[in-house]
Amino acid sequence: MSRAKLNRSRPADTVEEILAKAGDALRARRRPFNEADGLRRLARKSPLPRAQETALVTRARRQLSVLTRLYLKDAQAARHVEELAASLGDDGDGNRHPPFEDLDIDGAQLFGCMLHLAGHPQSAQFWWELAAGAGHLGATYCLHLHHTAQGARTQAIHWLDQFRLQAIDLDEEFLLGTARFTQWMHEHWPPTAHPSLLDEVLRLALYHSDDQPLVCRPERQIADRLHHLADHRA
Repeated sequence: MSRAKLNRSRPADTVEEILAKAGDALRARRRPFNEADGLRRLARKSPLPRAQETALVTRARRQLSVLTRLYLKDAQAARHVEELAASLGDDGDGNRHPPFEDLDIDGAQLFGCMLHLAGHPQSAQFWWELAAGAGHLGATYCLHLHHTAQGARTQAIHWLDQFRLQAIDLDEEFLLGTARFTQWMHEHWPPTAHPSLLDEVLRLALYHSDDQPLVCRPERQIADRLHHLADHRA
């Protein structure tokens, strides 16, 4: 895998600046969010009764909880996170310049799942948006559920529209089937996230500062932990 070469003639960007630039580039390629159009679409629908709104939020939270855990149980999850961590580097001293095409988009999606389960929704949203902007369907759907679970209907509808644009072969029956499957999983066989994996994510969160509230860089230890858990499941 290629790596960008360090340009000594100018100050190096930090990892966070590199990610911010990558995110801006991805958002420029994505259909922009038109809030006015979203509000008009909402206005055409009658307001949801409070009980129905509460049920929708609860269902989205459960569905997102199940999906994120299932993603992390994938046999290739550790490899993708390992690739992402290797691209960004662990030190964060600005001496790595990973070109955007070197970022593992599946790894970005998975890191978002970890952050969601560890209770860092803003950071999870950041990584999901990065992956969704590159066309990752799973990240796009996670963003739909993420905003639905927060009661943010306008944003939730936007991301559902994005999902439908990207997945033109998937119809409403697929979405309904996914909802039924995750509901059944939640009730009968809920997947679990290993505490030691979440501990690694929480350790990263301790690096937060007032200037940089997002968890912007996975580390190799997280991939190692995923490898270890996968080996024990095999």
